[in-house]
Amino acid sequence: MAQARYKQVVDRFAAEITGGRLPPGTRLPTHRQLAADEGLALVTASRVYAELAAMGLVSGETGRGTFVKETAVPRGQGVDQHAVAADMLDLNFNYPSLPGQAELLRNALRQLAAAGDLEALLRYQPHGGRPHERASVARHLARRGLAVPGEQVMLVDGAQHGLATTVMALLQPGDVVAVDALTYPGFKLLAEAHRLELVALPAGAHGSEGPDPDALAALCRRRRVKALYAMPTMHNPLGWVMSASRRRALVAVARQHGLLVIEDAAYAFLVEKAPPPLAALAPETTVYVSGYSKSVATGLRVGCVAAPPQWVGAIERAIRATTWNTPGVMTAITCGWLDDGTVDRLEAGKRRDARARQQLAAQVLGALRRVSHPASYFVWLPLAEEVRADQVAAALMRERVSVSTAEPFATSARVPHAIRLALGSVDFDTLREALETVAAVIAERTY
Repeated sequence: MAQARYKQVVDRFAAEITGGRLPPGTRLPTHRQLAADEGLALVTASRVYAELAAMGLVSGETGRGTFVKETAVPRGQGVDQHAVAADMLDLNFNYPSLPGQAELLRNALRQLAAAGDLEALLRYQPHGGRPHERASVARHLARRGLAVPGEQVMLVDGAQHGLATTVMALLQPGDVVAVDALTYPGFKLLAEAHRLELVALPAGAHGSEGPDPDALAALCRRRRVKALYAMPTMHNPLGWVMSASRRRALVAVARQHGLLVIEDAAYAFLVEKAPPPLAALAPETTVYVSGYSKSVATGLRVGCVAAPPQWVGAIERAIRATTWNTPGVMTAITCGWLDDGTVDRLEAGKRRDARARQQLAAQVLGALRRVSHPASYFVWLPLAEEVRADQVAAALMRERVSVSTAEPFATSARVPHAIRLALGSVDFDTLREALETVAAVIAERTY
């Protein structure tokens, strides 16, 4: 009977929202008020709102309550690439490219066609990659401060695949994973698919250095935490770079409680002189995942996983279970560019490009509060109390500008009132136009 009553309440709210009787922006009763009005237990009332949120119909906002969501924003916005229309100015996803990259690819394909081992690329490859290519990646990681032998490096189909194979190999459904309160949406999707429980860690006292080690230690005392997922160098979406002391403190907690550490370094190339990776500080317990989509080209879909020896076999089996191997043509191009310095030059060029785009964002968005790193490809914009993120995103869509709200990044019920701007996907003049539109739309809604 309680189940039927709960479903009736969900269905009624859903019908009223989709039918327009509860328009976007309507504040819904508090959880306690809903429970009293409908004769439900408090936990059941919370479940009603959770299901409506899963349907994309409502959103909970920190300190403000639950609101009917602006349905003009696609449910996959900030997560699914198809949610962005072809004619949009895309500040939703980052796929940075530099002039001349197409010519680099043309030349690389010519060189590959003339190579003596071309026929080898038509065959299956070792699951973790060919030994000389694993060595090429290991040399590149050493330049990033991570000294690891090629035997512990595996090539994957991009950083997302690296995260997926790590999760498949080393975690089980129901495992508790500590994460930042705002984290990479792709890891949230993996957690959902593999039925992991994500528990949000608050930031430290200074906020800009990453998760609080004391909060992690307290969580480990309360719960059986299996892993920590972290982006210590160029966090997405906030752009922080953890200090060396914060890294050492997190590693100490991880060691004390036997945690697997998953280090996501997808954007680490943007920081020229970063503190040591977590994998360098705790090599026995850290899996380091990176890729060449952002630093080289998104279409290559090549990444790497560096793991302790005891986990290499399990991750290689996960690679076999998902893709068998990363396509040899893609790894040959990427590793050729690693060896001849092309990747290093592209990374340097993109650091300059990201800084120029951040300077433009500061110029155009000057009056707005911004959270970012001077060399990152994204800007986090906290909004004023009276400005709703989903309504800003919907208004921008009508102006043909696509942005992400905080919802895809949030790992707890406390969803910040903010939007994220990806700066790397449009040309410079178009970026200026899009940022001016963002500033104007927010200004119109700020009292």
